[in-house]
Amino acid sequence: MRGAEAGVGRWVAMGVGVVAISFASILIRLASAPASVIAAYRMVLATLMLLPLLALRGGRDLTSIGRQDAPACLLAGAFLGLHFALWTSSLQQTSVASSVVLVTTNPLFVGVASALLLHERPGRPLITAIALSASGAALIGLHDLGAPAGSLRGDLLALLGALMASGYLLVGRRVRPRLPLLSYITLVYGTAALLLLLLVLALGHPLFTYPRRDYLLFLLLALGPQLVGHSMFNWALRYFPATTVALAILGEPVGSSLLALVLLGEGLGALKVLGGGLVLGGIFLAAREPGPPVTVGDR
Repeated sequence: MRGAEAGVGRWVAMGVGVVAISFASILIRLASAPASVIAAYRMVLATLMLLPLLALRGGRDLTSIGRQDAPACLLAGAFLGLHFALWTSSLQQTSVASSVVLVTTNPLFVGVASALLLHERPGRPLITAIALSASGAALIGLHDLGAPAGSLRGDLLALLGALMASGYLLVGRRVRPRLPLLSYITLVYGTAALLLLLLVLALGHPLFTYPRRDYLLFLLLALGPQLVGHSMFNWALRYFPATTVALAILGEPVGSSLLALVLLGEGLGALKVLGGGLVLGGIFLAAREPGPPVTVGDR
C-alpha cells in the first residue's frame, strides 16, 4: 500500500506542476517586455529565491555535485535557457494554438531519445498514451489553426523550443536520481539565468524601463511556473522516465485553455474540449504504467 500511495503522491505532485506551468503563457502574453527580457527575469528571480534556501543548508547540497555531474547540470541549464528564449519569443510571434501543435512533438523526441540514450523503452500503454495526448493537444491547436496570427518564424521557434526542452528533460533524467533537488535546480536555473542575461545584453534590450505591471508578471512567472511547476517536474525525474514526465507536461494546453476561458474570456469550442479529453485520457493511461523502482530516499 505504501508503494501505491507514493506512486499516487508523485502523480499528484506532477499535477500541481501542470497547474503551475499552465499560467505561463497567459502571464507572458500580458507582459509588454521583449521575449528575452521576460525569460531572463523569470530565471534570475527564481534563482535568487533559491539562494537563501541553499544558504540555510550551508551550501552542502551544492558542494555535493561532483565533477562528473556538474557539466551535465550546466548542459541542462543551457537547454532550459534556450528553451525559454525560443518559446517565449514564439508566443510573441505566432498564436498560442500554433505553438501548441508543435510542442506536442516534445514527448515524441523524448521517447525516441530515451530509448536510444537512456535505454528506457516505453511499453505499449505508454506509447498509446503518447499518441492519445499528442492527438489531443494537436486538436487544441487546430481549433485556431486558421487564425491570421500564425507565422512561419514563430512556428519554427516553437519547434526548436520543444527540442531544447527535450534535451533539458533527458539530461535531468540522467543525473537527478543521484543529486539533491535543491542543488540541481539552483545550478540549472542559475545557468539558464546567466545565459538569458547574456542574450539580453547581446540584443541590446534594457532591463529597467518597463511598466510596474511587467515586473509583477516576472515575479509571478518565477514563483508559479518556474519554482513550483518546473521544480515539480525536476523532482519527478528522480522517479519517472523522461518520456512520462514529458507526457504529463502535455496537460499544460488543457490548463492554459481553461485559464484563458476564466481569465481572458476565450471560448473553448468543440475541438478544444475533445482535445482536452484526449490529453487527460493519455495522462491517466500513463499514470497506470509503473515507474522504475526507487531504492533511495526522497531528496
